[in-house]
Amino acid sequence: MDIPATRALGSYGEQLACRYLSDTGFTILDRNWRCARGEIDIVARDDDALVVCEVKTRTSEQFGAPFEAVTRQKLRRLRRLAMLWLDARPESDREGLTVRIDVVSILRPRSGPARITHLRGVQ
Repeated sequence: MDIPATRALGSYGEQLACRYLSDTGFTILDRNWRCARGEIDIVARDDDALVVCEVKTRTSEQFGAPFEAVTRQKLRRLRRLAMLWLDARPESDREGLTVRIDVVSILRPRSGPARITHLRGVQ
């Protein structure tokens, strides 16, 4: 798959993930937040949790399920990025919040509907 096609698939997956999260009661706070240390796909609020959400979208499971691409190293980076995202906000915005890492895995086969798997509180 070439770079523009990969970007388009990623963008599609992030849009679908945002819609899914919104439909299930999440409030989307930020998308594609970047800093020198990396990027967070989606930052959302789920009751008293700040959710940093990694979105992985694939067209097949030839190399495993999309969520299997989220490594321990990636989770560590997401935790650090969550703290940096919070540091960029006023103190009052974080009172009583817990931070959680979720993964939204999207499988978009050539035919048929996309399959969404939402993993909450990935360690």
